[in-house]
Amino acid sequence: MPFPPLIALSLATALAYALLAYAYRRLSPSASRWALASVWVLHLLVLAQGLFAEPARFGFAPALSVTVWLVLTVYAIESRLYPQLRARWALAGLGSLAVILAMLFPGQHYPNLQSAWLPLHWALGIASYGLIGAAVVHAWLMQRAEQALRQGKTEEKAIPLLTLERLTFRLLAAGFVLLSLTLVAGGWFSELLNQRWVWNHKTALSVLSWITIGILLLGRWRLGWRGRTAVRMLYLGAGFLLLSYAGSRFVLEVVLHRA
Repeated sequence: MPFPPLIALSLATALAYALLAYAYRRLSPSASRWALASVWVLHLLVLAQGLFAEPARFGFAPALSVTVWLVLTVYAIESRLYPQLRARWALAGLGSLAVILAMLFPGQHYPNLQSAWLPLHWALGIASYGLIGAAVVHAWLMQRAEQALRQGKTEEKAIPLLTLERLTFRLLAAGFVLLSLTLVAGGWFSELLNQRWVWNHKTALSVLSWITIGILLLGRWRLGWRGRTAVRMLYLGAGFLLLSYAGSRFVLEVVLHRA
């Protein structure tokens, strides 16, 4: 288990997220942004204590926690440009859950890294998780906006559907680039360590995610894919990516109790 200060900070952060998710309707937009920014800083402190501890440790729950924090970072930046974005309560709830999971399942120790460059591979992978996760959130918002449009319930100040669509695919394209670099870096590190590329479930699911997202982006560029088909493909690609590391580590750490 993590040392007590990290437990206390994690509990405080999870509680702050939960309170924000509960009280967001009672807060003004300005107060809501400041509250989210404050909890974002607390979450960053939790991540810093966990990731930079000696020895280093990592696992499926810390990976999810970093991913949610990155999604919140993207949302915080975009909400300054597009105040109409409204997903604070959902993201706050995800943040609370992610912090609690990371506290309960802190991952395994890595006392001796095989390569000093290995953290770069992790960073690229988690960054791709975050950007593709942000694209998923935007796709969900896009579905809500489309449903409201069909029912004639669109608010005057709501963010335009086409703007949401552009943001979704820009984030997805950036995530795809980082995912591509992650796969290249994984092969390069295998060569540096004189190891063969291993086609295990993690690699296969990562490649499936890369292919699915690549086909979606190509279809969007060449054929103008959009709507439900595009969103479902995005969810499928993100699902493959989630299972590739977080899913496999969950099975090993929680189900099989193996490092």
